[in-house]
Amino acid sequence: MIKKKGRRKRKVWTVIFIIIGVIVAVGLIALLADGPGRHEIAKLEYSDIDFKNLNDGTYEGEYKGKKSHMRDTKVEVTVSEGEVSDVKIIKGAVDKEGKPSTIKDGKSIEDLFNSAVSAETLDVDVISGATITCKAHLKAFENALEKAENK
Repeated sequence: MIKKKGRRKRKVWTVIFIIIGVIVAVGLIALLADGPGRHEIAKLEYSDIDFKNLNDGTYEGEYKGKKSHMRDTKVEVTVSEGEVSDVKIIKGAVDKEGKPSTIKDGKSIEDLFNSAVSAETLDVDVISGATITCKAHLKAFENALEKAENK
């Protein structure tokens, strides 16, 4: 009877270690697969947008990674009376209802866009802990604003 309990305990621990090993392996594979895409986004640079010279209308902008599509984003920017009046995230950091997701410390990408619009620059502080997500969304925002610029 004692030998059976000991064997059973070893079997349970063996299964637990196997499950933990599989979880760690899958996590490492995912991290390695996402590495090139994260590196690509981290290097993104933004052009100067003239926020005082925007045409009224609705413009779409998107960011599509070349090395990974895990953080591809798409936004719709509405310009009214020469000013950004609305930014809607079509693809990216949104919940199931299409509302901006809280990504860190109660902040969302919407807060990032509001900050950029208020400062009239894309050179704004990103949300700490969500740098890659923020940079991808800012690139989509930039692409929409470039379409809206009077050139």
